[in-house]
Amino acid sequence: MAVNLVNVEQVSKVYGTRALLDGVSLGVSEGDRIGVVGRNGDGKTTLIRMLARLEEADSGRVTHSGGLRLGVLTQHDSLDPEATIRHEVIGDLADHEWAGSAKIRDVLTGLFGGLALPGFEHGLDTVIAPLSGGERRRIALAKLLIAEQDLIVLDEPTNHLDVEGISWLAGHLRARRSALVCVTHDRWFLDQVCTRMWDVQRGTVHEYEGGYSDYVFARAERERIAATEESKRQNLMRKELAWLRRGAPARTSKPRYRIEAANELIADVPPPRDTSELMKFANARLGKTVFDLEDVTVQAGPKTLLTHLTWQLGPGDRIGLVGVNGAGKTSLLRALAEAARTQGDAQPAAGKVVVGKTVRLAYLSQEVHELNPNLRVLEAVQQVRDRVDLGKGREMTAGQLCEQFGFSKEKQWTPVGDLSGGERRRLQILRLLMDEPNVLFLDEPTNDLDIETLTQLEDLLDGWPGSMIVISHDRFFIERTTDRVMALLGDRTLRMLPRGIDEYLERRQRMEEAATPSAAPAAAKEKAAPAASVSPQAARAAKKELQKVERQLDKMSTRETALHAQIAEHATDFEKVAKLDAELRELVSERDELEMRWLELAEDA
Repeated sequence: MAVNLVNVEQVSKVYGTRALLDGVSLGVSEGDRIGVVGRNGDGKTTLIRMLARLEEADSGRVTHSGGLRLGVLTQHDSLDPEATIRHEVIGDLADHEWAGSAKIRDVLTGLFGGLALPGFEHGLDTVIAPLSGGERRRIALAKLLIAEQDLIVLDEPTNHLDVEGISWLAGHLRARRSALVCVTHDRWFLDQVCTRMWDVQRGTVHEYEGGYSDYVFARAERERIAATEESKRQNLMRKELAWLRRGAPARTSKPRYRIEAANELIADVPPPRDTSELMKFANARLGKTVFDLEDVTVQAGPKTLLTHLTWQLGPGDRIGLVGVNGAGKTSLLRALAEAARTQGDAQPAAGKVVVGKTVRLAYLSQEVHELNPNLRVLEAVQQVRDRVDLGKGREMTAGQLCEQFGFSKEKQWTPVGDLSGGERRRLQILRLLMDEPNVLFLDEPTNDLDIETLTQLEDLLDGWPGSMIVISHDRFFIERTTDRVMALLGDRTLRMLPRGIDEYLERRQRMEEAATPSAAPAAAKEKAAPAASVSPQAARAAKKELQKVERQLDKMSTRETALHAQIAEHATDFEKVAKLDAELRELVSERDELEMRWLELAEDA
């Protein structure tokens, strides 16, 4: 029988006139892996701080088992700024001692990319004081994971980690024997790591078995039966459930909820996006040209990030952009945004960017630009406009859109200066969408947003007709909102990944394996072999054909979606279904061949 590690009994906590927690009772046992979700400001962080005895409850009690070894990652680290990374993470261990520990090697490689800590000027001997908040947070996480713990409590552990880092952390936590309580907005991470969920809502905590997918189903079912939530929120939850059952995450994870019940619940829910319809509308709003890049070089100061980039962002394209830190993701967006701002007058270091005449670009950067703190939320939105056309006959007032983004009627009269970081981020996205752009650049849009706001933003983007590029470390958000994934792997090229983020992680792993000392002899042997040279003319021809293949793959993806819809529509007509299924199989076979051709061309280009 599992030993109980922590008991929370009838705990309450009040801030001002608001009860964040009201008579909450919970327990954490050995082997538990618990994800904590809820809206910003509903008490998630307060709950885990009281669980870890970092904060006192107003009433009730929290008890720990005797000798409990507890590790906590808070949003503000307690590292000594005068110390080195070596002192904080490894302590007094000699080099041969820590280098001989598989656990320490795994943590350093997983969080920093190598034992020498590439990216830090003096490696392990780098002093902590001048480092950024993100670097300090990774150091604090490494220090925590290297130690032996009975229970680990993590508050937003995926912040400042890239896709590879998040994937590594999920695998590491799954393999540990420690119990875990984790607050995060990363839904892919929750599904990979957690076996129970705590949903903090209006002073109470609802418990669910399973990971995030199970939680979505159980909560939607509970709300449907109890009929306590407004229909809008139910529909959003059911729509996300439809995505989990039908979309990309359903192919890679194995949810534990009852499939028959889930299918029944979403029987009348349409797919998240009608891709064909949105593409038609995007063509009408944007014309044929959005951004055409020809032989472009992108630089950041003296550093060259991309060279000989020939690429096209077309009407209705929805691109997820991933890549190693410093490879040029943000710099690429900035170069395109500057070309759009100047109507093509501002050009990159080399090559040419052609901007469509009808392009109306909205660019959400990582920085939250300060608004007048004295403005009310609704006034800040109405500054842009009073009503917005969302396409397909949908129109919303500023107040309605505010409500969809979690600003209740009362909250709409809150001064901007009193908003939290997450609320300001929401307001920033809202103001961008109010300006009715037809091209969206979103650079880390999920920062500081809670899960409920993320699902609302995804729902809004589902019906948004335009071209979009999303940079995000939130794997779920990219798979949910985009149709294609492209990557910057640090080799100054942009590559399309037909299999999405899974393919990106595989490629990165192969690159790292090739760079390790054990791979050196093989690499030297390969270098000794005569390499097939590709002439500049052949490379240019390959790039042109590459674009053609990408367009064909896009059309195939659209056709595949339509075939799935037709099969569902004619489910009772077996003859029709058989004919459609044969066409679908043929299409998938053609697509596989085309993807192989794409890989060949990518090597030449």
